Amino acid sequence: MTSAKTQTYKTTRVWRWARDSWIGAMVRTSRSVAHESLGWLRCGQFPIPDTTALTRSIESLRAALPDSNNRGDQDAPIFLLSTGWRAGSTLLQRILLTDPHLLLWGEPLGEMGLISRIAEMVNDSLSQRDLKLWHEQDSRALSSLTTSWIATLTPPGSDLRAALRSMLDQWLGVPARRLGFTRWGLKEVRLGAAEAVLLSWLFPKARFVSISRHPYDCYRSFTDSGWRHLYYRHPEVRIDSAVAFAQHWNRIARGWCDLPAGFPIFHIRYEDLARGKVDFRELEVFLGIEIKENIALSSSIGGTAVRGRLNWLERTIIAREASEGMRKLGYSKSVEDNNTQTRMLHTEASPSS
Repeated sequence: MTSAKTQTYKTTRVWRWARDSWIGAMVRTSRSVAHESLGWLRCGQFPIPDTTALTRSIESLRAALPDSNNRGDQDAPIFLLSTGWRAGSTLLQRILLTDPHLLLWGEPLGEMGLISRIAEMVNDSLSQRDLKLWHEQDSRALSSLTTSWIATLTPPGSDLRAALRSMLDQWLGVPARRLGFTRWGLKEVRLGAAEAVLLSWLFPKARFVSISRHPYDCYRSFTDSGWRHLYYRHPEVRIDSAVAFAQHWNRIARGWCDLPAGFPIFHIRYEDLARGKVDFRELEVFLGIEIKENIALSSSIGGTAVRGRLNWLERTIIAREASEGMRKLGYSKSVEDNNTQTRMLHTEASPSS
């Protein structure tokens, strides 16, 4: 059957009846189960930066020589980080941008994984031997390069930090200032606690906002939206199944609890945002901006999800693969509890909430 004939057939009354009947629901569920089963079987692990190891590595870099290059330490970017897709990060981005002095770039070249790759590079990447050589290198060798041990001569750690910071500022900060904004930052759905530790090292006055949403609702919105070609990192790590989605959600969710005490982060649950229970005045003080949330909330919230609930296999996969993150962020695995929360959101959320 040709494409044109197929499209014509799909507009008939019989097709619409079949699609909306229990027959259509059964066909869609069968396809979903087959897709998710295949995704679970072929899913593999991929390297991700570890918060503890990255913190240890940064301390080693600091120990190489004192941080003497502090010219860029006054910059205070804002990083809005989400537990993956469909968690409300774009809505929150719009709310923050009601301050006319702030520009938050939206997932800039996200599939490239630039910041994650830098975090992986810094993450426990030097052997104890090379660290010892670096820490103990004799600065006097610079006065006698031709007769000293210079095989591992390396600039101070503060200069590596300044170089990495300069690259990100040139990429994101300079264009924002060129457009007339005095504050800049980004919104991302791929970055977690380890990347936040890296960014905090590069920009000590940076502020972080994290947003989470129940993974059942995230994945339901994700699949119902029809998105099928998203990547954590292109081309090797594709997010196209419940297991890939849940593992990504779990990595980010559990990481927030591994951040050191006093880390400058403000956590928001999408469920609270939709119910109008976020204290934006507290968030204003934390970020040092002025927020007019009613402007961004004047449009209705949500609307992507079509199904009332995930099928049993999707729920089983997410409950298993995201269990640790759900426990740490206080999300229930119970379908009944989550359905109650969802009904409350639909009842309480309004355009002016």
